[in-house]
Amino acid sequence: MTIPARGADGMLEGLDPEQREVALAVRGPVCVLAGAGTGKTRAITHRIAYGVHSGIYVPQQVLAVTFTARAAGEMRTRLRQLGVGGVQARTFHAAALRQLGYFYPRVIGGRPPELLEHKARMVADAAARLRLTVDRAAVRDLAAEIEWSKVSLLTPESYVRAARTAGRGEPGGFPVETVSRLIGVYEETKTDRGMIDFEDVLLLMAGIIETQPQVANEVRGQYRHFVVDEYQDVSALQQRLLDQWLGDRKEVCVVGDPSQTIYSFTGASADHLLRFPQNYPDAQVVRLVRDYRSTPQIVSLANRLLARRVKTAGPAPLELRSQRESGPAPRLTSHDDDAAEAAAVAKQVSGLLDDGVRAREIAVLFRTNSQSEQVEQALADAGLPYQLRGGERFFARKEVREAVMLIRGAARGGLGDGTLGEATRDVLSHCGWTPQAPSGVQAGGVRERWESLQALAALADDLAATRPDATLADLVAELDERAAAQHAPSVEGVTLASLHAAKGLEWDAVFLVGLSEGLMPISFAEGWDAIEEERRLFYVGITRAREHLHLSWSRARTGGRGGRNPSRFLEGIFPDAGERDIKVREPSRKTAAHRPPPALCKICGRALTSAVERKVGRCSACPAGYDEQTLQRLRDWRAAAAEAARMPAYVIFTDATLMAIAEAAPAEPGELAAVPGVGVTKQRRWGDDVLAVLSGTPWETP
Repeated sequence: MTIPARGADGMLEGLDPEQREVALAVRGPVCVLAGAGTGKTRAITHRIAYGVHSGIYVPQQVLAVTFTARAAGEMRTRLRQLGVGGVQARTFHAAALRQLGYFYPRVIGGRPPELLEHKARMVADAAARLRLTVDRAAVRDLAAEIEWSKVSLLTPESYVRAARTAGRGEPGGFPVETVSRLIGVYEETKTDRGMIDFEDVLLLMAGIIETQPQVANEVRGQYRHFVVDEYQDVSALQQRLLDQWLGDRKEVCVVGDPSQTIYSFTGASADHLLRFPQNYPDAQVVRLVRDYRSTPQIVSLANRLLARRVKTAGPAPLELRSQRESGPAPRLTSHDDDAAEAAAVAKQVSGLLDDGVRAREIAVLFRTNSQSEQVEQALADAGLPYQLRGGERFFARKEVREAVMLIRGAARGGLGDGTLGEATRDVLSHCGWTPQAPSGVQAGGVRERWESLQALAALADDLAATRPDATLADLVAELDERAAAQHAPSVEGVTLASLHAAKGLEWDAVFLVGLSEGLMPISFAEGWDAIEEERRLFYVGITRAREHLHLSWSRARTGGRGGRNPSRFLEGIFPDAGERDIKVREPSRKTAAHRPPPALCKICGRALTSAVERKVGRCSACPAGYDEQTLQRLRDWRAAAAEAARMPAYVIFTDATLMAIAEAAPAEPGELAAVPGVGVTKQRRWGDDVLAVLSGTPWETP
């Protein structure tokens, strides 16, 4: 381990008074209440580094628990930069799985059961045993309900009462009594097949420590000091495992912010964080409120949002104080419909890019993933690069796998002259990397491939900046660790993400779209607790922005006057920007009478509810009006076109658009351009091929 010359005291340099207080609090129990952008990761990594350099901690005896593999990778990187290696920074599941693999053969015998990575098939099989009719959506909801019951430490018998108390409704469309039986059959099916799920990993490890004194002594001897990040999102099951790791010791530092509790629906609870000072009366409590991320204008907006919360919704939130210079005022705009809103976002994004803001530093955030389609369409039409967070993983991309293989070969052969950055770019040039990014008609798939390779080059530069003597072998080790943790380097492209997926991230410019009642707060949020969680989710979105913040809502999903209202959360928080007097009122009967009628199924006449239904003009229950072979030919063409253009298939046409094309069966360019999701731009680029596919004649690969 390389220890910086500045030693333990050097670990305190550059910290503000509150961060310094955290770093010096090397003995537990410690509770850090850290607002958004206040440097909590900096504080806790310097705390660990100070403890190691001062001789209080042995690195291998420290376990830092985070909630995402990305956050764990970031923490390990920062600790290495502080001269600290050997500290275990893992997610709850990764730490427990590692321990289970070690102790299971000794305590139970044999190898641990096979890990069930996805519940869907098992849930469907359990439903079949009970003769329940389920579709894909129901299976997804039931799998989520099983996870909630397990992280809440419920049995099938205790689930019914707890589900009713928590207002879980009818998961998957079934009464809670039926869900209770399904949970029991799911567990039986899983046991019969010799498998365990992710929740079982935590349950088993907690049970082994609790019942096996020798294991408990060994685990507690190995790990003497604990740090738990995002403690507001801990579930009852995770808390149980943490209690077993700790035993009767108090060497724990927890970090969190009750105002960023946004995962209650998964079983997370801020109660553990809020009750920490009561559970540990001698705990040192430190509040981080100096916001280094966002401008005063953005911080002020975030503070006003929380100030209007329901006063009985818990303790007063942390009031942030921006440490940055003044910036542009947040903007709020309204639009006629979703398409107009998306087009406006694309135009504003283009303006930011022209002003020098990098694409990777811009994000468009929304409440539900289904809202991304219009934004994707608008950015694609404008020729702007974007990446959909939650899509294909960076290290799974073909060009990345090829590049890593070549870098690994060069490292083994001792190749590479000059700096690490130069050596890496020399290798990447054999994969198609060039000093200049592709432009013009090549932008798109080719640009996306180039950006992936450029991200690897930039990572080499970052590694060389912290370790000037780093070699290609060191870069390979860094890439292997990042791949294992799915800690991808940044890729150039506007990020599209749900508000939940944006937690823990930040950008120079953020667009929050779809801020209307029914989307923010979401329509199924019932009761004050659920509404306040939606407010916190909105708060998380606002605090992702460093300098530019654009908020918008639209009056209708598609053309017409529309009947949407702006989100209730917007009322009163915009005294000096955008629309000054936003009032959320129920529409009058007179206004409602003038609303355009809802889109109806062309077959049965039922109102269409989803974007896909409206695009194809019929409800999902009615038979398709197209030939399946025609749809498959369109899909085959799209796959070939995407491969040739080196771009994701959905950028060409989404599945819903292909269905609409097959349904409409256009025979000429004008008819094709009129299909929802096509438009003039895409018709010009791919129209001839699509019409050829529909006519049954061969097409030429682009």
